[in-house]
Amino acid sequence: MPKVSFTYEIPEIAEKKLKDAGFDVWVNREERTLTHEEIINLAKESDALITLLSDNINKEVLEAGKGKLKVVSNYAVGYNNIDVESAKEFSIYVTNTPGVLSDATADLAWALLFAVARKIVESDKFVREGKFIGWRPQLFLGYDIKGKTLGIIGMGRIGKEMAKRALGFDMKVLYYKRNRLSEAEEKELNVEYAPLEELIKKSDYISLHTPLTPETHHLLDEKEFSMMKPNVIIINTARGPVINEKVLIKYLKEGKIAGAGLDVYEEEPKIPEELLKLDNVVLTPHTGSATFETRDKMAEMVADNVIAALKGEVPPNNVY
Repeated sequence: MPKVSFTYEIPEIAEKKLKDAGFDVWVNREERTLTHEEIINLAKESDALITLLSDNINKEVLEAGKGKLKVVSNYAVGYNNIDVESAKEFSIYVTNTPGVLSDATADLAWALLFAVARKIVESDKFVREGKFIGWRPQLFLGYDIKGKTLGIIGMGRIGKEMAKRALGFDMKVLYYKRNRLSEAEEKELNVEYAPLEELIKKSDYISLHTPLTPETHHLLDEKEFSMMKPNVIIINTARGPVINEKVLIKYLKEGKIAGAGLDVYEEEPKIPEELLKLDNVVLTPHTGSATFETRDKMAEMVADNVIAALKGEVPPNNVY
């Protein structure tokens, strides 16, 4: 009986689906990430691995599974934690869960945008601490959203959903993407292409929706921050290393930008103490796709990818 191993517990629907398909299923039930050695041992004895972004599936892991391991099914849309080239070398499929989390992640990006712009977290704390003694003309002044310019860096599925939501606020939407959209798509989404520097200079809000690649590592660095408006608000629900976190902290501390909403971090799960102390930042724990509906659908996709691979078929979401 083929063995499917989960490096971490995910919604039960995946486990049930795999058991119903006749597979032997093992799940890490502990509230911890498996060590690299433990993952190597799992790879040796498993026909399929179901992994998280926090799992380092490098060549050593994949080589350990050579000859037995058929698929690594990542419970995420990203797969930068997996050595895809080595997987190809050893004929191991690598799959992800694209498309399904676009709405949930775009919703969270907007929630962060609102929370930072209108100082929701600061205000909530203020009220809970008993400091509210009545309406004041300049209490927690924030920034308008309607009619402002939103810059979207990365116009894939999530970026497009972000743009659609901006229509309701009469925002001007600029976007930057390596491969420009068609004229028809730009018209449908009511977006305008702009080179990265132009987008950075003109935007009141900048939202990141790009994958992490060598080209996008520290895409926002000292040069880019120096060109931003002083009232700009940065939203990142993509990948932490797309922003140089040290530079971001410096600009936030010095008041050279207005604020940031972050769901991802450069050395996740480690978060710099300086960032935790800043009031002009709203922080969430990588929960862009964290809705019941989305996480269940991701779990189904993970199972479907495994079932296809172990049947000798090309999985529906193979990444190469």
